[in-house]
Amino acid sequence: MILLRHGQSEFNLHFTRTRVDPGIIDPKLTDLGHEQAERAAETLVSRDVRRILASPYTRALQTALPLARRLGLSIHVTPMVRERYAFTCDVGRPARMVAAEFPEVALDHIEDVWWPAEEEPEHGVVARARDFRAELAAREDWAHTVVVSHWGFILACTGRSLGNGEWLEMDPREPAPQELTWRHH
Repeated sequence: MILLRHGQSEFNLHFTRTRVDPGIIDPKLTDLGHEQAERAAETLVSRDVRRILASPYTRALQTALPLARRLGLSIHVTPMVRERYAFTCDVGRPARMVAAEFPEVALDHIEDVWWPAEEEPEHGVVARARDFRAELAAREDWAHTVVVSHWGFILACTGRSLGNGEWLEMDPREPAPQELTWRHH
């Protein structure tokens, strides 16, 4: 499978400069983030992608859309691949609000409030990543799946810290990383 980190968000732009949470709930992509999403789509369109999964955050959906449109695929939304809830940007918007903004994406299968009420401990996202890897490994189409996700979730799956718009291939049948460093590169 391919794990794609969403493009640069408004949160990423401000937090990178200041290291202070700017208080933006469910931020959108910046112009650079949209460019990163387009570049990823240009590259991944030739990778025999048959399924796209994405978290319900706006930045993930905005990153998934260019690839979905180029390939004529639906985006399957799952909170399982959401970010580790630790900053204001990790507060989501109700599914009904997101659905109104993204009418081409089905969200009726997730709860209206799909993010946790309090900070998710590191072991929580590690367990979620482990469960996701097992679930995906059991599917026949795992090698043809792109997952549009977030820094913390991708780190928990792979042990690697990706920049905005970066992606990597991963075999979910391989062992999970044993040690994680919870710091951006």
